[in-house]
Amino acid sequence: MPTTFTHEFNTPAYKGKVSFNTGLFINGQFVDGSNGTTIDVVNPTNGEVIASISEGTQKDVDLAVDAAEKAFKTTWGLNCPGNRRGILLNKLASLMEDHADELGALEALDNGKAFNVARGMDVAGAIDCIRCFAGWADKISGRVIEVPFSSFNMRREDKFTYTRHEPIGVVGQIIPWNFPLVMFAWKIAPALATGNTVVLKPSEFTPLTAIRMCHLAKEAGFPPGVLNVVTGYGSTVGSAISSHMRIHKIAFTGSTLTGRRIMEAAAKSNLKNITLELGGKSPNIIFNDADIEQAVHWAMFGVFFNQGQCCIAGSRIFVQEGIYDEFLKRFTEKSRSIKIGDPFAADTFQGPQVSKIQYDRIMEYIESGKKDGAKVHIGGERHGSEGYFIQPTIFLDTNPDMRIVKEEIFGPVSVVIKFKDEEDVVRQANDTVYGLAAAVFTKDVNRAITTAHKLKAGSVWVNCYGVGSPNVPFGGFKQSGIGRELGEYALNHGYLTMICCSYTEVKAVHVNLGMKTM
Repeated sequence: MPTTFTHEFNTPAYKGKVSFNTGLFINGQFVDGSNGTTIDVVNPTNGEVIASISEGTQKDVDLAVDAAEKAFKTTWGLNCPGNRRGILLNKLASLMEDHADELGALEALDNGKAFNVARGMDVAGAIDCIRCFAGWADKISGRVIEVPFSSFNMRREDKFTYTRHEPIGVVGQIIPWNFPLVMFAWKIAPALATGNTVVLKPSEFTPLTAIRMCHLAKEAGFPPGVLNVVTGYGSTVGSAISSHMRIHKIAFTGSTLTGRRIMEAAAKSNLKNITLELGGKSPNIIFNDADIEQAVHWAMFGVFFNQGQCCIAGSRIFVQEGIYDEFLKRFTEKSRSIKIGDPFAADTFQGPQVSKIQYDRIMEYIESGKKDGAKVHIGGERHGSEGYFIQPTIFLDTNPDMRIVKEEIFGPVSVVIKFKDEEDVVRQANDTVYGLAAAVFTKDVNRAITTAHKLKAGSVWVNCYGVGSPNVPFGGFKQSGIGRELGEYALNHGYLTMICCSYTEVKAVHVNLGMKTM
């Protein structure tokens, strides 16, 4: 039998007891992995083991695909109307609201983010996402197309042609550890809304909310096999999902390096449809006429939020020379005021990094910056003596060839760079292999728009940073990914939604109403 995770929360932020099965969720049941082995889940605030979860294998992925295929052919897909899918997704969202504090506490426990952030932003955002796509479930439609062509001597009335958006079938999804619950919602909501069945792998570092969501999905009434979650390592479960011949689409959020491997596996297996949301090294541009107070606030939020473990983190802060000194003074004060510590303390903003592996990786980047001659303005050291805490770090006197300027660090590390004019900063901002996000701070609306249009990024914020919405497309340019998640977009004279493009196949149907053979 799979193990049961039981934990008593007795903190100022949340008090309560949780207890649930931590097995693989396959065909509506919690089961042990085929090998009977487990993976330890660690509390990043102190390095102690808090839970053991079942370890999945390639055989378990096969079993999950079997269950997902059966559900797709019998109780889901074209056998379940869109309004019914929407009702079930809304039920899931309502159950999440009922368990919001618990979900926030679980997210804080294995991820290390502040409970107030997890509860107020992550849980709320995940609920919004699921409700958004619940509303789309019965609105997935095609188009009627007028098709008279003189070469066939065809009249308008001779042929009826239309398109259908049909679910792909079994889709594989792999989510990261930085926003476990949000990414779970981003992945399953559009896939289930459009009638697909899911085999999902959460990160082995932060699996608790994904497992708990399976309990809620079962309670909501989703048929067995519609949603399957296989916990395990990327080298086994992730690889099996990426190369599986009966999974026809894969969606992945994570590093660009891993994204390359998934794309290769998808191509070498059955040429899967792919959506990749990958890394970033995002520029945050602050012009002389910006509201400095607001620019400082958003710059701090943009780079240090979630311990800097954000794909969109504004880690390259470009400040125009006229306000550079004043901005740096205020940004330094703001960064030093960040409360680091226990995720369940009421005033904590920054918790620990998610794991020892990530902590070591960030510290290696900091040492690289020092060796390359950059100046540590503040931070650059461990915070405290227990857990995986790192001081908010600001580097100055950098050059474009330094690793801390070029590579995604995924931690609380920023570089502040002085620039002269718009042409100069746009050149520097776009001098990266990434293109996920960017921001512009200015009171000049013309400058804001023209600069935003010149930046090679999938999302550009003006006078704010990192504020998203489930009905707005998200994704990157260049090596920051392929495809988009969330939202809808307009195309030609009709419309196509991003979820239709990502999670449905488009079928053209041609009906002869009057054409005769020669």
